[in-house]
Amino acid sequence: MAITVGVFALQGDVREHVRTLGALGVAAVPVRRTSELDACDGLVIPGGESTTMAKLARVFDLFEPIRQRIKEGMPAFGTCAGMIMLADRIEDGSRDQETLGGLDVTVRRNAFGRQVDSFEGDVDFVGLDAPVHAIFIRAPWVEGVGTGVDVLARVEHGEAAGRIVAVRQGPLMATSFHPEVGGDARVHRLFLDLVHES
Repeated sequence: MAITVGVFALQGDVREHVRTLGALGVAAVPVRRTSELDACDGLVIPGGESTTMAKLARVFDLFEPIRQRIKEGMPAFGTCAGMIMLADRIEDGSRDQETLGGLDVTVRRNAFGRQVDSFEGDVDFVGLDAPVHAIFIRAPWVEGVGTGVDVLARVEHGEAAGRIVAVRQGPLMATSFHPEVGGDARVHRLFLDLVHES
């Protein structure tokens, strides 16, 4: 069955996700309005700036429709800022910061530090037979998970060793890093498996 996956397109690294999904043979569409969201079987929320994303989603009347679709079971995949957007709880967020929610996790914004602290490294990822080369840019990490959340990847070396950087709960998945950068589509393929299952 042909599926359509939307990419939240009001802010963030949209093109890279559209390109990766397209390379996997999926109809990938930028989502800026509810009519585009309505046509989607799943949604990617890209990296960017989470507070700006939430505000723009409000301005364009997308916030509540996306939140409702997630509550109804639409698969969603958040990367970096998208992980923050899917989290139920945030540490170090702005006082009025909103999230779409759905993932029973606590996420710390900019946990690895500022832009200059961005880094790359290989992480073992549940469900994949070889490590993923992960690119972290002002990335969050997961401080804690609820009972229904599966941890998919952790940082393996350095000061942040053991920190959770990928999770899944039912049809929702999120990574701290940017799998759309670097040409490895395996994480996106795992998300597409969730879309097909739903």
